[in-house]
Amino acid sequence: MSAKSFVQEFKEFALKGNVVDMAVGVIIGGAFGKIVTSLVNDIIMPLVGSLIGNVDFTTLSATLRDPVLGADGEVVKEAVTLNYGNFIQTTVDFLIIALCIFLVIKLMMKATSMAKKQKEEEEAAAPAPEPTAEEKLLTEIRDLLKEQK
Repeated sequence: MSAKSFVQEFKEFALKGNVVDMAVGVIIGGAFGKIVTSLVNDIIMPLVGSLIGNVDFTTLSATLRDPVLGADGEVVKEAVTLNYGNFIQTTVDFLIIALCIFLVIKLMMKATSMAKKQKEEEEAAAPAPEPTAEEKLLTEIRDLLKEQK
């Protein structure tokens, strides 16, 4: 495969509507993720934390191993902690994003269903088109043939 044909194939692939739509979706999804993360971190979790006793979820952790201090009091080995507060916050973040995506898809499906139903109703209510002269002639011929049998 020559470099020119490779570049041409890549150009066709990259400029297809689906690829561009997907890129736009990824960019908007990233921005939406940041908004939801801010909603969780800055609004929801502080409210939940205050309701259960002024708990800051980002600081929740369990110490698995205490830090090792040297003779002079400096930390030789850091403490090993299990930071489950960040996990709780990230889980809430995921659940909100999943709920939002579910609601958007459900709304899109309902709108599509309503549009399809409306189109079917319009088609059913539309009067049948007037037959053409050719169709009238063919109908007459058919009726005459039926009479002859």
